[in-house]
Amino acid sequence: MISKQERYEFRKMRSRNNLFSNGIKRLRLSVYRGNRYIYAQVVDDVKGTTLVSASSLEKDLKGKSKSGKSLDSAKLIGALLAKRAIAKGVTEVCFDRGGRIYHGRIKALADAAREGGLKF
Repeated sequence: MISKQERYEFRKMRSRNNLFSNGIKRLRLSVYRGNRYIYAQVVDDVKGTTLVSASSLEKDLKGKSKSGKSLDSAKLIGALLAKRAIAKGVTEVCFDRGGRIYHGRIKALADAAREGGLKF
């Protein structure tokens, strides 16, 4: 019997493989949602570098939200990431939710990034 963690790993690899098989021509906005914090970064897979990143562990965001695992912190991170990406000249990205379903904190981060000016 497959454990819940193994199913998550299969789902993550399946979503990543779909992104890569379609031939990513844009940068990738990768999101990791843990139990306590949320992280997001814009990655250039061709060069293998991270252009911009934001997380709920940053000192700027510590006092603005109640905890790192709330919807408010996800919205703040999405807006901050969009602001930083646009400052670097990135406007279009491909959204990689990391195998998680598009719901809750993942959706809040994506909506805030869209409102900040990123297109995906």
